[in-house]
Amino acid sequence: MTTPEPQSPSPQPSAPVSKDRVYRSPAGISGGVLVLALALWLGIDALVTGEGDTRWKALAALVFLVPLVAAYTVRPAVFANEDRLRVRNPFRVIVLPWGEVASFRSAYSNEVFAEGGDKYQLWSVPVSLRGRKKAARREDRRAAGGGRGRGILGGMGQMQLGGRTDGAGATAVQADGPVRAQGDKTMDELRELWEARKDAASSKGAVTVRWAYEILVPVVAGAVGLAVLLGVG
Repeated sequence: MTTPEPQSPSPQPSAPVSKDRVYRSPAGISGGVLVLALALWLGIDALVTGEGDTRWKALAALVFLVPLVAAYTVRPAVFANEDRLRVRNPFRVIVLPWGEVASFRSAYSNEVFAEGGDKYQLWSVPVSLRGRKKAARREDRRAAGGGRGRGILGGMGQMQLGGRTDGAGATAVQADGPVRAQGDKTMDELRELWEARKDAASSKGAVTVRWAYEILVPVVAGAVGLAVLLGVG
């Protein structure tokens, strides 16, 4: 009598990876596309109509400028999911598990600090002092309007401006929260996600930093070539 061989356990499906939230700067991308279009137009025109070493200088300038402009405008992005924060800056990609994030700071730039003390700037989440002033003015106007509305309603504080109420009967200011600039709202979202996930088991690991050689190599090659051509010419 033969003993049946034990069946191997069926493979368990891997846990689904949460979808990234992507934060980019629309203004930076728009400006970068315009600058790239202008550089390509002038550079290609010089390549077609230029004489002597003008074509080589135009080629070297394009090799230097195109990746450099793209690195500072189109490339930057911040990706956040339930396990980690990935920061794509002009010349580096930094991956920080939430457990390794120490804090965020917003001053004249938005930054994230690792537990080891290293600081990384969030290039795709720029600080707009003008946006902050505009948001503060809107908040002041809304708060003033809410105060007048409560006086006119004579204690019917559950009604919102525009005749709408929420389930808790909060005022418009209480329901929607204070008016914030877009960059500050993005930082608030990142802080909330960090607070919620920093102690999770899947949010542990080491910080990794990778240099963007696909950007650095052509920039350096173009700069060296342009310097040589200008020095010889």
